[in-house]
Amino acid sequence: MLFASIPFACFFIVFFLLYWYVFDGNLKLQNLLILTGSYVFYAWWDWRFLFLLAGSSIISYFLGIGIATAGNKRRSILVWIGILQGLACLLFFKYFNFLVGPITGAFAWFNIQVDLHTLDIILPLGISFYTFRIISYLLDIKNNKIQPATNLVTYCSYIAFFPGLIAGPIDRPKTLIPQLEKQRVFDYSQAMDGLSQILWGLFKKIVIADNCAAFTNDVISHYTTLPASALLISMALFAIQVYADFSGYSDMAIGLASLLGFKITRNFNYPFFAQNIADFWRRWHISLTSWLTDYVFTPLSVYLRDYGKFGLILAILINFTLIGIWHGANWIFVFFGFLNGCLYIPLILNGTLNKKKKNTQGGFVIFLNIAGMFILLMFTFLIFRADNMAQAFDYYSRLFSPSLFKTFVVTEKVNMAAALLAIVIMLCAEWKQRDKEHALQMDNVEKKGLKVVIYYSLVLFILVFSATNITDFVYFKF
Repeated sequence: MLFASIPFACFFIVFFLLYWYVFDGNLKLQNLLILTGSYVFYAWWDWRFLFLLAGSSIISYFLGIGIATAGNKRRSILVWIGILQGLACLLFFKYFNFLVGPITGAFAWFNIQVDLHTLDIILPLGISFYTFRIISYLLDIKNNKIQPATNLVTYCSYIAFFPGLIAGPIDRPKTLIPQLEKQRVFDYSQAMDGLSQILWGLFKKIVIADNCAAFTNDVISHYTTLPASALLISMALFAIQVYADFSGYSDMAIGLASLLGFKITRNFNYPFFAQNIADFWRRWHISLTSWLTDYVFTPLSVYLRDYGKFGLILAILINFTLIGIWHGANWIFVFFGFLNGCLYIPLILNGTLNKKKKNTQGGFVIFLNIAGMFILLMFTFLIFRADNMAQAFDYYSRLFSPSLFKTFVVTEKVNMAAALLAIVIMLCAEWKQRDKEHALQMDNVEKKGLKVVIYYSLVLFILVFSATNITDFVYFKF
């Protein structure tokens, strides 16, 4: 079920009424409803993979209890069993076909013939997200950061919590499990803030992202016959599309959780206002980057600290290559991650990696930094969009031609005027609200009438200018 769909709206209305009006005050029944609703939500896509989700949850639940009570040696063994179980499922469903070529090639070096064939494997939705939840849970128990959950329903609800199940955020156990273990009381102000964040997410998804997608998909399909001007505009719109799509999902997920009395992890902090690559990745997909920072980059940087800046560069390159691989089983994602890691090297060499840009430079300099960072994102995100490296480099080569100033016509029907106006609204609102959690968080707006005008204007904009086709969220495939 897509968040921006009638079936999900019906599902959530029924869920909400049961949650607050039938089971209110009964923590066990509320958590059981969360687990049941999350499994129904997941099974709506493909019920067969529900067994994989439930099985992985049950195994890691009992492993967590075992890790907490075991001695050091046995504890390490249990942790590795849990990690390998999760990674084995992830590797099989997501990376098996990708690994067939390198494995057979490696054996061929030793004149050993291995007959491996690619399989028609369906990627379970959300497997990358809930696997990382499981791994962080086991590692946090091992490192004595948390105690294991004592209730199976509570733990399984944490793993399968439906607002963030399909495309994150990747909530840590210390964030969500304690909220599942305590009584929740309906908070009107929290619920209203959640509704406003859902509205903002819908606006970004179905007005901006889906309208941009119609244009960018058409351009990428016919880029060999279009002028460079179309290619350049498509690159800019694709960067905006990915942000509006993914942050729109995160806004809706956080808003839905707020309606149920939860505060889950913030996933975006206005990344288009970043002034360098390090600042960008601190603001983009925060739950993933912070997860890899804590569990991969920090241990690596400590291990390689004796090698100075070279060790730091190596740790960052490994970390970002893993970020690329996490996104998909394709060499283009590996290159995407590695390239982003390489962009850190100048910051490391000149000692400005952890230094934030100061605002003493003046507004115009800040604007130039932000604009330069967006142009860099345009070129790197094209790699993310292309089908393969050959297509990406061919696309790049076609940008440098006299046709950069030619007009063009796209075959797909796109409401570009509405999309461009919506983009301007989004950027202006987020710049104005850049010190807030989201653009419609208006605690400081005292005039109720102004809030109502803003809300109804966005609803009207959505109804009139929503894209003809509502597409799947970009990160569903990861």
